[in-house]
Amino acid sequence: MFANERYGARIPNEREHRVIELVAQGLRNRDVASQIGTTEHVVKNYLRVIYDKLGLWNRVELALWYEARKQEHGLPS
Repeated sequence: MFANERYGARIPNEREHRVIELVAQGLRNRDVASQIGTTEHVVKNYLRVIYDKLGLWNRVELALWYEARKQEHGLPS
């Protein structure tokens, strides 16, 4: 069994992408929670899952990952 079969797809889902986008904009967990209509605790859980999926360690790496993907896909800054 391969790792991706065991853990599922290693790409963020739509909700996780929204969390990534807001974190990359510099919002705090409390503000992200307010934007997506959930609690700060849930946002922390999302971030743990996202970091694991992407092999990242912190918000800075996540923001850099997001910016690199925006440039690859020609999305507006």
